[in-house]
Amino acid sequence: MKRFATLRSAATVAAVTALALTATACGSSSSGAPGSGKVTLWTLQNDGVNPLQKVSIASYNTAHKASVTMKTFVNDPYKQKLQSGLSGADAPDVFLNWGGGNLAGYVKAGDVADLSGRLDDSFKKEFLPSVLDGGTIGGKVYGVPMEGVQPVALFYNKTVFAQAGIKEPPATWAQLLTDVDKLKAKHITPIALAGSQSWTELMWMEYLLDRVGGPEVFKAIEEGKPGAWEDPAVTTALSMIRDLVDRGAFGKKYSTVGQDSGGTYTLLSSGKAGMHLMGSWAYADMLTTAPSFVKGGHMGWAPFPTVPHGKGDPKDVVGNPCNYFSVTEKSDNKSGAVDFIENTVAQPSYIADLLSIGHVPAIAGIKGQLMGGINPDYTVFIYGLVEDAPTFTQSWDQALPPATSATMLTDLQKVFNKLMTPKQFVQAMAS
Repeated sequence: MKRFATLRSAATVAAVTALALTATACGSSSSGAPGSGKVTLWTLQNDGVNPLQKVSIASYNTAHKASVTMKTFVNDPYKQKLQSGLSGADAPDVFLNWGGGNLAGYVKAGDVADLSGRLDDSFKKEFLPSVLDGGTIGGKVYGVPMEGVQPVALFYNKTVFAQAGIKEPPATWAQLLTDVDKLKAKHITPIALAGSQSWTELMWMEYLLDRVGGPEVFKAIEEGKPGAWEDPAVTTALSMIRDLVDRGAFGKKYSTVGQDSGGTYTLLSSGKAGMHLMGSWAYADMLTTAPSFVKGGHMGWAPFPTVPHGKGDPKDVVGNPCNYFSVTEKSDNKSGAVDFIENTVAQPSYIADLLSIGHVPAIAGIKGQLMGGINPDYTVFIYGLVEDAPTFTQSWDQALPPATSATMLTDLQKVFNKLMTPKQFVQAMAS
């Protein structure tokens, strides 16, 4: 999935950078454990985040008389490196991961240190509970949020809605279906969908299963419990997807539309589609690809609709809770690694820097800061989704084992393309 793009303007960056420099001076001088020693950090190569991390590391090293060094990797090689590197002789002290099932695999292998008793309680309270939960396995904290939150939301074209006589985004499933019919009547594709990439279709399944059966249903699937895929809520959610397909909600050519090429963004911004379900990075992407659409106030956003008689809390969200920093079990300097994490990722300077590149940090109590910052209407909305969420379910293709995920995505695409029934999908995943 595409992550965050930059949301900043030159003037705003200058102001935030000034704030960051001031906050760094204030935040790093009051605490710390001098002599924290050498700490090695593995993280993803990211042109937006890496410069901020370098500044944070330099500040920490100076204030704490430490020697933290950072090594970056591109995405796929990094995943391969973690598989063998965490238990190897060159294992880092701190490493980035995606939490949830991804982190659970490393925990099960005994490669990750339990941070529950090492992290200060006041530090743990700095984070939004639903996001910190993504780094919590079996009631123990193994990962600390270190970037921005990425929930999935429903984006829509306000101009197109007005043309179709739709006054508000759909709050209920019945309203969504009604809106689909109204948009079709105007010869507008109701929902843009990049059906050539099945992870975009997965977002519909993730939300519908949560709304219908609650987060416990996927939790059982994630834990590999016998019969979990055969829960009736799975079939119901898939049947609702087939109903959308049969209604023409996604048009006739969705299987050829690509997300990486910006196909759905073009459909939505040009008025050829009314809605689009996508991760929070869609705002930044369209700010770049269709600036007049965003800046002109034509784009709207809303939570996923409620489902009648569903067991899930309407405030639950799905997506990517955050990226996390964890400490390797093999580390010879766990105390130094923990000290580094505690004195960087929640510092005012680091928070300000994340905001400057369009991230919405997973830090509690910063709504006021967002309201006075960059793109406040949107960032406050995204922050509110996560802040109010009882549960933030990680994207299934990251939470499940790779082999299971691959099969699931392939078969889900078949359901969307009417090549497999909901019942056949359940049978295939349960076998």
